[in-house]
Amino acid sequence: MIDFNGLSKQYGGFHAVDRLNLRVAPGELFGFLGPNGAGKTTTIRMMMGLLVPTHGSVRIDGYDCHADGVEVKRRIGYLPDNPIFYDYLRGHEILQFVAQMHGFSRSQARTRSERLLAEFGLDEAGDEFAVNYSMGMKKKLALACALIHQPRVLILDEPINGLDPRAAREVNERLLQCVAQGVTVFVSTHLLDMAERLCSRVGIIHHGKLVATGTPDEIRASTATNGSLEDVFLSLTNDASAADTTDSTLANAS
Repeated sequence: MIDFNGLSKQYGGFHAVDRLNLRVAPGELFGFLGPNGAGKTTTIRMMMGLLVPTHGSVRIDGYDCHADGVEVKRRIGYLPDNPIFYDYLRGHEILQFVAQMHGFSRSQARTRSERLLAEFGLDEAGDEFAVNYSMGMKKKLALACALIHQPRVLILDEPINGLDPRAAREVNERLLQCVAQGVTVFVSTHLLDMAERLCSRVGIIHHGKLVATGTPDEIRASTATNGSLEDVFLSLTNDASAADTTDSTLANAS
């Protein structure tokens, strides 16, 4: 469903993403892990067509994310790390606007908006201006916007960052529901416990390079670290050892 082929983004001599090769299967919940500045958000922005790759490509459902941007956006829902809304539109107005942008009639958009507001526990806040929403409410509203057209793929950048435990659990449960319905979920996070609980496979990126990919058990088996995913992650993203382990880890994981 998602195919990265030598995807690279370079700024002068700096490689933000360096020859990323990766495939994500339909219906998979894939965790894209890495420390701050590793290249996660740059990768997602190229997936969304917001950045042009320097080299390589990424395709979603067979369509090139840069050359076929409109077709790609019909198939994906996107949740940015920091959702930004028009402050003086109400919650239900934002959802209806997004639905109509995806081609639904006004009545269809209203029906879908009301259903999603109820499912996310925002029905009582639907008439409130977005400027008054808490971070948790904004994240849930943004996820509702991403889901309103029933996409085949969800692309999420740090979806539970800044959420309280209850809101985080609600978002995680929603992601599992989506996967159960056949949606492919690509989630960028640095929260390793979330990745270990939810993701069928993970990839670890460091300094723009993919240093490991596979199930958490496969990644543990391919390294000398016999601990948690957190232990493996810290070992692979330790600058003193990452260069020595990258080639062997990639070979074993592939």
